[in-house]
Amino acid sequence: MTKREDVIDDYHGTNVTDPYRWLENPDAAEVKEWVDAQNEETQAFLATYPERENIKERLTKSWNYPKYSVPQKEGDYYYFYKNDGLQNQAVFYRTMDLESDALEVIIDPNMLNEEGTAAITNLAFTKDGHRLAYGISLNGSDWQEIRVRDLQTGKDEPDVIKWCKFSSIAWNEEGSGFYYNRFPEPGTVDPEDESNYNRVYWHIVGTAQQDDVLTYEDTVDKGLSFNPLFSDDYRYLILSVWKGTENKSRIYYRDEQSDEGFVHLLADDDGEYTFIGNEGRLFYFTTNYHAPKEKIIAVQLDNPEKEHWVDIVAEREDVLTFAQIINKQLVVCHLHNAHDQLSVFDLEGKLVKEVPLPSFVSLVGVSGKKTAATMYIGYTSYLVPTTIARYDFAQDKLEPVFQQSTLFDEEGFETTQVFYPSKDGTQIPMFLTHRKGLELTGDNRVLLYGYGGFNVNLTPAFSPSQRMWIEAGGVYAVANLRGGGEFGERWYKAGTLEHKQNVFDDFIAAAEWLIEQNYTNSKKLAIMGGSNGGLLVATCVTQRPDLYGAALCLVPVTDMLRYHKFTVGRYWVTDYGNAEANPEHFEFMYKYSPLHNVKEGVEYPPTLVTTADTDDRVVPLHAMKFAATLQAAQQGEQPILLRVEKNAGHGMGKPTVKIIEEQTDMYSFLFKTLG
Repeated sequence: MTKREDVIDDYHGTNVTDPYRWLENPDAAEVKEWVDAQNEETQAFLATYPERENIKERLTKSWNYPKYSVPQKEGDYYYFYKNDGLQNQAVFYRTMDLESDALEVIIDPNMLNEEGTAAITNLAFTKDGHRLAYGISLNGSDWQEIRVRDLQTGKDEPDVIKWCKFSSIAWNEEGSGFYYNRFPEPGTVDPEDESNYNRVYWHIVGTAQQDDVLTYEDTVDKGLSFNPLFSDDYRYLILSVWKGTENKSRIYYRDEQSDEGFVHLLADDDGEYTFIGNEGRLFYFTTNYHAPKEKIIAVQLDNPEKEHWVDIVAEREDVLTFAQIINKQLVVCHLHNAHDQLSVFDLEGKLVKEVPLPSFVSLVGVSGKKTAATMYIGYTSYLVPTTIARYDFAQDKLEPVFQQSTLFDEEGFETTQVFYPSKDGTQIPMFLTHRKGLELTGDNRVLLYGYGGFNVNLTPAFSPSQRMWIEAGGVYAVANLRGGGEFGERWYKAGTLEHKQNVFDDFIAAAEWLIEQNYTNSKKLAIMGGSNGGLLVATCVTQRPDLYGAALCLVPVTDMLRYHKFTVGRYWVTDYGNAEANPEHFEFMYKYSPLHNVKEGVEYPPTLVTTADTDDRVVPLHAMKFAATLQAAQQGEQPILLRVEKNAGHGMGKPTVKIIEEQTDMYSFLFKTLG
């Protein structure tokens, strides 16, 4: 049993115990010993599954195929990532001819450290393509260092830019320097401002970071963050201003030909604005202002008042998710029932054509310059890995660019979409992927996945491990819960703050529907989610423990009363609330907070909780305290296990070897517990 201590907090007159508070200190020797013991227990349990090595072999085989990113044209070269199959990190290449096998390595992150945990997390080219600024992150951290490479010599400049997180890089037209945003050097400000006080700096290549010039800050509201970018003509420096995960933003700009400061163009905190491009002083934005499902507007800098705005692409029934200007046209993606569709409009908003994409796909990238006659598209589905294609605007034709893997047979499998009623009658979409001819015997293994938060869309995506699952006869189900952005602002808001229970109700209803429709039964149904999806799984385990045969609770948020006190947790207040500061928030958060709703003497389903020791987004304490609490309360023999990955973060940049090891453990756990 895990040691308990008498820790009690008073929340607005309610005493709340926190007996595992001591697990919040990851550097303490006793915490490290506890983590090692938990890992040993988990590995001992998984070692009893005789097919574990076979699963690892199958996963390794499924993962071993070439993976490409969408190429982008910079100067005379095309740049893209490629992973040959089992490389820990994808290598960044360039070539003058995409049909050629002659590739030049630009950055190989596998060579940056032995563990394979160095990942490229940021890329920004100069206009002429002669220099590249790139970010490197270690061990899955959100923190990154920015370096500069001379692409003519292939060597790095001496520049090293530190204290960057969620940063943007905006080169000037000449390529002599760039604007970037970062946090203060540790020790130079109050501790609470070290990862909170975001500022914009100007850096000249070849100079020391200490000589960088402070360009913009807000000393009144230090919680604001600023991402710099340049307009198409490099005349205007634009700041995209945001705060936390709130679905709002501001736009400031400065005329680089003027000595005047930044103009607060869109600063009423009345919507989200994303800069697309400009024609002189006419700026194009996507926005949800008076358009919950997004639209494209044009704003004239000389007449920026709302009454002069022009709707270019009006709001539709389907959500507009992004837009770019390519070929002097608007390339626009809409989300139709949680899968992507791509259209082309002229700059006045007239529909030119629909780009012919397969059904039930997600776009993973679109690249092309403003004046280019072609663009490159990446798309994927639950059954097919990412396809990279070239689209010729004049011929209206998609052509594959890189050779597609033949490892995965699509013919014997299918993806369908159903709609099921949630507790309040709301119709929720769900994708189901499985072998063709699946018999509804009520005894199939089903893995149900969800997220439901932060306006994130769950759209079709390929996974080698899920492919293995359906090849073994399982069903992979993905429910598009409220709290996501699949149907716009109202859908998102219906899963936040006091409405968060809707998300859990939607997920529980998905499980009940799968059982009612004879896909499975409660002993064969597993649920899975990570991060905010880990919160989803943890909450549903505590609210309906009878409904599932297993649960994968990955890098979860579980302590809803204290989450805002750690790393970037304060960003999530607009979705979750603040139980400490607001009595009304405490009331609804305490009611569902997984950590505080585990009950003694309940038989919880077999549960594997995972985290990573250097996760600086969702800190490990959430997984650790939740696992300890479940273990102490568990009635019966079902395992409650904790897996703590060493030298890994929230998931970004995780090396292939660690992914395969983790997924081997996850799916061994599922096959063993579901039978």
